[in-house]
Amino acid sequence: MKKEDFIERRKKLFEKMNDNELVILLSREESELYLRFNQDKNLFYMTGLETPKTVLVMFKKGEIETTFAFIERNVPERVVWYGEKMKKSEATEISGIETIYFYDELNAVLHYYLSVAENVYVNYETSEPFASKSNALVYINELRNNYPNLKFKQFNKIISSLRSVKDDSEIEELQKAIDITGAGIERIMKDSKPGMYEYQLESMLYDTMLSNGYREWGFTPIIAQGKNAATLHYSANNTLIEENKLVLLDVGASSSNYSADISRTFPVTGKFTERQKDVYSAVLFVQKTIINMVKPGISMKELNEETAKLISKELIKLGLITDEKDYKKYYMHSVSHHLGLDTHDLGSRTSVLEVGNVITVEPGIYIPEEEIGVRIEDDVLVTEAGHTVLSESIPKEIEDLENLASGK
Repeated sequence: MKKEDFIERRKKLFEKMNDNELVILLSREESELYLRFNQDKNLFYMTGLETPKTVLVMFKKGEIETTFAFIERNVPERVVWYGEKMKKSEATEISGIETIYFYDELNAVLHYYLSVAENVYVNYETSEPFASKSNALVYINELRNNYPNLKFKQFNKIISSLRSVKDDSEIEELQKAIDITGAGIERIMKDSKPGMYEYQLESMLYDTMLSNGYREWGFTPIIAQGKNAATLHYSANNTLIEENKLVLLDVGASSSNYSADISRTFPVTGKFTERQKDVYSAVLFVQKTIINMVKPGISMKELNEETAKLISKELIKLGLITDEKDYKKYYMHSVSHHLGLDTHDLGSRTSVLEVGNVITVEPGIYIPEEEIGVRIEDDVLVTEAGHTVLSESIPKEIEDLENLASGK
């Protein structure tokens, strides 16, 4: 991403801010030695900076809009252990922010702005911001004690509408994440066989990612064979894969923090049984129907309601229920969520879609007593003309799946 992307995002945020409002975004805590640091998504969205002890401050007073950031100061004697810290010039080049301070100057610099501001937006991730003991929330709690007249608000409330509409750079990163995820899925379908463990399939995808320069998952992968696929958030991935079972993949690589989210279900022996094919066809029909509904102006609530109606009818055809109201026994989740920096990205599940939204469409049918779980999920961009399926190239037709899984 270019610094111009971050400059434009901050410009749009200032347009949403009222007079005498302050934004303070603090980085996540530094990870342990054995974990790579993972930046707060809102701070990354506004700056592109991916280092710990980073803070963004924005203040609006009348026509004056002030932006500055803090980064960690370099400590020469620690360089041999942890390497050089980011230079101020590097932070400016990445973020487009001209005024950069060091983190140890935070309190002194912020005092004036905290004294004159009325509202402060901060990036805590819970509705009870001062219950947590994270470094960021402890600091915010101190501010509340020291500046009792300030009103603290969740940053998500002001940024959600901006983050839910993706710019060109974000769509490009999402497409990269989706494409490498698709490549890994196809490899799994071609190379997996009964007698492998689920985690061996997971390793195929991760190897594909690493070999192409993608080091991070968007979320913990789900590789679920047979009955495991009827557990929605199954993540053990440690079961031996049996003959004639379906394998459900719910996976997503991350590209520059943007997450793909793709689900595919395929027959590991290369051929669906008739019952498996009937269940899969039902889910595929529902998914295609809902995708075709996606366009600006339709609400996610409408997509969910139509999904429930269609799934109910399909479940009756499959002999699983006799009353449409009983569909939740075999389909119990929503059909869609926003996608972006977070796999379940900012944006209401009842929101009205607009151009630039990226959502998933993921109906499923789960029959634990038959050891069948089917979910088909694609990532869909809302466009002026309706929609574009960003994951369209990832196979999901029955014939294609059988050909891949049987080595044809």
